[in-house]
Amino acid sequence: MTSTVAPTIAAYGAWPSTISAARVAAGAVPLSSLLLGGTDGSDIFWLAGRAAEAGRNTLLRYHGVATQELTPAPFNIRSRVHEYGGGAYAVDGETVYFTHFKDNVVYRMVAGEAPFAVTQPGKQRFADFAIDRARNRLIAVRELHGDDEHAQPTNTICAISLGTAMRDGTGAAGSGNDVAGAETVLAQGADFYSSPRVSPDGRSLAWLSWDHPRMPWQGTTLWLAEFNDDGTLAAPVRIAGGDEESICQPEWSPDNLLHFVSDRSGWWNLYRLCRDRQRSEGLCPMEAEFASPHWTFGNSMYGFRSASEIICTYIDKGVSRLARLLPGSGKLEAIANPYEEIRELRVGNGYIAMLAGGPAIPMELARIDFTEEGVEILAQSIDDLPDEANLSIPASISYPSANGRTSHAFYYPPRNQDAQAPQGSKPPLIVIGHGGPTGMTVNTLNLKTQFWTSRGFGVLDVNYGGSTGFGRAYRDLLKGQWGIVDVEDCVNGAKALVERGLVDGERLIIRGSSAGGLTTLSALTFHDVFKAGASYYGVSDLKGLDQDSHKFESHYNEYLIAPKAQADAVYAQRSPINHTDKLSRPMIFFQGLDDKVVPPQQSQMMVDALKKRGITVDYMELEGEGHGFRKAENIIRTLEAELDFYQRIFGLNNA
Repeated sequence: MTSTVAPTIAAYGAWPSTISAARVAAGAVPLSSLLLGGTDGSDIFWLAGRAAEAGRNTLLRYHGVATQELTPAPFNIRSRVHEYGGGAYAVDGETVYFTHFKDNVVYRMVAGEAPFAVTQPGKQRFADFAIDRARNRLIAVRELHGDDEHAQPTNTICAISLGTAMRDGTGAAGSGNDVAGAETVLAQGADFYSSPRVSPDGRSLAWLSWDHPRMPWQGTTLWLAEFNDDGTLAAPVRIAGGDEESICQPEWSPDNLLHFVSDRSGWWNLYRLCRDRQRSEGLCPMEAEFASPHWTFGNSMYGFRSASEIICTYIDKGVSRLARLLPGSGKLEAIANPYEEIRELRVGNGYIAMLAGGPAIPMELARIDFTEEGVEILAQSIDDLPDEANLSIPASISYPSANGRTSHAFYYPPRNQDAQAPQGSKPPLIVIGHGGPTGMTVNTLNLKTQFWTSRGFGVLDVNYGGSTGFGRAYRDLLKGQWGIVDVEDCVNGAKALVERGLVDGERLIIRGSSAGGLTTLSALTFHDVFKAGASYYGVSDLKGLDQDSHKFESHYNEYLIAPKAQADAVYAQRSPINHTDKLSRPMIFFQGLDDKVVPPQQSQMMVDALKKRGITVDYMELEGEGHGFRKAENIIRTLEAELDFYQRIFGLNNA
């Protein structure tokens, strides 16, 4: 809709906007963990975040033409395995099994009935559930913690008995080895496990494992073992993977063939194990990514329509495609859809369910019927969409960076039909370095980005060297170079836009969270391009991060920075906390006090050091928040504080 009112003349960065911080918080409904179930497999299940309910995850089900919420407050379906979680529930027909964030207990629930506990409270956490119907049990990744909170937990593949009486739904405990909640370790000895998958005939189990110092996108091993009569596993056989090959998403086809994704070619491509189980074959070799990095459990980017047809999504130059793959011929046929990011995909009986979005489409749950044209929208992360005339549609850009490499980013220009900047002026620019750092930024509509562009800021969201979605060689650009390559690509992205005359070179801002916080701090410390910055629970002390980090990432810096023998010297050189004398730009910091990934002292040390030197610095601590802010009131507080900070620093309201 085009406005008939003359636009307000105001400085870039001070435009009046209908996209308030409260609207961002109200519209921030995270959708995740897509699964299928029901008596005939036609029901679609997913998790939705409730910012107004302290950020709890609730389970919803689409059943025919209606959607119902299954889990009442205070149940919060969220796993704490690896701290990042994921894979927090499983569906078996009409029955749901889930882990509750507060007590880490596994619960059983049938729609319309109250959940009841299967396991007992303890030091164990569970994720990535698989249903083992033949043995009436769940199989999951278990992370067992001890009394010493500083000691690393033990990870295994574990079976959880559902008990004899569970079969009739009474919830009464069984006896002996069949007591509900009894745990049996099936695989152990590796530092990490994921993706236990039971074969359709119930005879075999596949899973992934990896060991320190690798992360799962560096090297994982795919295992396969037969079940013994007593439910334990026979000797496992290594199918694929190793120290330098990353395997993702093992899945069984309806005819009992094991499929998986491997980056052995330099790209995450689809493979399947041959029937003789002696070799595997590539199904569609191409320079595209059929997987994403394993930060959370339960990711799904392909599924089976039949034994001879795979429905898949893959990332091509940073954009998702949807296709039909015929494994026998390797033929890949595009499936029409309006999305440029497909985060999760599940294949049902006659349909595809996806969590997907695009530049003008928020993340939404979509259903595509194989026999009909068009897309049915079942849920959206944003109900109250801004007028399209106020949405900034990003341009995908590439630009030269250091050492002859090319970097990639999405540029969002300022846009607001009701406001206009004085003639001849240029907008301030906010450069965003994503978290991870082995992650990827996407162009799906995000109200947080539009919060800035609708006020007259330009935004550059950078897929710096080390990002996923561009092959292993691009991902490995960050090997030993964290705090250098990512920073150079953000710096050169800002310079490129200044050279193109699109933004004001005197009003360049950098912001980032977690790993992106290190990028922010390093850019402001070791370069003089940016004039201000914002760090959300960012890393400032690499050595301290090693000492305080949780198990999953406790050796990550050996890849990102240096092996332990050389680490101290490199840490000292690259940690912003050791070079605060070089940081003279105003900054604002935001930190959750319950953060176990980047502890609060990482932010506090920087704030104290800058205050001591008289540098303008603001700091906001948030109780009850961890690594990422989930509560509506805190989303509002942080956005409003950040905006106010920039406007004060640059005098935008007075321009």
